[in-house]
Amino acid sequence: MGPGFFIIAILGCADGSAACTPVATMPTRYESRAACEAATVTSLAANGDFDFPTVLAQCRPAKAPAAQRSAPLQRQVVNTRQS
Repeated sequence: MGPGFFIIAILGCADGSAACTPVATMPTRYESRAACEAATVTSLAANGDFDFPTVLAQCRPAKAPAAQRSAPLQRQVVNTRQS
């Protein structure tokens, strides 16, 4: 299994943060949860203008970009019958 990636999701919350809805996902991918969490304050400040009483930034696991995923195994079919 390769390295994990994290993205920042911006959530709009109502009812005392009991009901949160994802309203945006930041395009930047972080290689560690710590790096992601360090960027949440800046991301929230730049993207906190949604119509909710409370807006949160949360780090979530993400899939690796397609270029960094390992290629699927390919099988080569060999005909062993002689004609």
